Amino acid sequence: MATEVLKIYGDRKSQPTRAVMLFCKLNGIDFEEFTVELFNQEHLSPQFEEINPVKEIPVIFHGDFKLSESHAILIYLASAFPDVADHWYPADAKKRALIHSVLDWHHCHLRRGAMGYLLNTILGPARGLTMNPQSALECEKILKSALSNLESFWLKDTGKYLLGYDQSSIADLSLICELMQFEVLDEEEKNKIFSPYKKVQQWMADIKTATRPQFDDVHQHLLFVDRPRFREAVGRSAN
Repeated sequence: MATEVLKIYGDRKSQPTRAVMLFCKLNGIDFEEFTVELFNQEHLSPQFEEINPVKEIPVIFHGDFKLSESHAILIYLASAFPDVADHWYPADAKKRALIHSVLDWHHCHLRRGAMGYLLNTILGPARGLTMNPQSALECEKILKSALSNLESFWLKDTGKYLLGYDQSSIADLSLICELMQFEVLDEEEKNKIFSPYKKVQQWMADIKTATRPQFDDVHQHLLFVDRPRFREAVGRSAN
């Protein structure tokens, strides 16, 4: 099964898409990339609805097998390709269960706060959506609570990576790709959010160092974003 051509439908502006592509690049898994432009709402088109009726990305095709939801995709890829190192998704049942706990928490807390905050401050208007200041405040509270939990609970002193492991897992990739979305903010705004969380900052730096150059490749459009021009586009779309 692993010899079948892997196809990934997604957009590198999407955090979950980046996590899947980064995993593939780090593990030498070749794939064909099919861009589904979020800002052009291609994920809502009838054509994409035939691929995924839920109208979300990423989606993979591996031979005749189709799968959506990035966490499920990461688990599948780590299991289906025999050359993937064990640390990404360990064979040990207890370690796997702990990774699942991080991934479940991610969707319910960190992603909810991070995506909600960005959508209601800068990304939403860039996509032609109306900003909601009250929702932004509520999501900021969720985000700060999630970052506090990441700092004090999920990151241990026994290792560099999540759960105190000394090597990264699929959970590390999923969470850091989420937080990299804040690269669209200017330095002052980013510092305001992340400065209280020293362990989170160090964890992010460690992952970036360990996964370069692949990390920079999948995040290129974020790392080199023209922030003034991006903000100008946001201002036009919000009028």
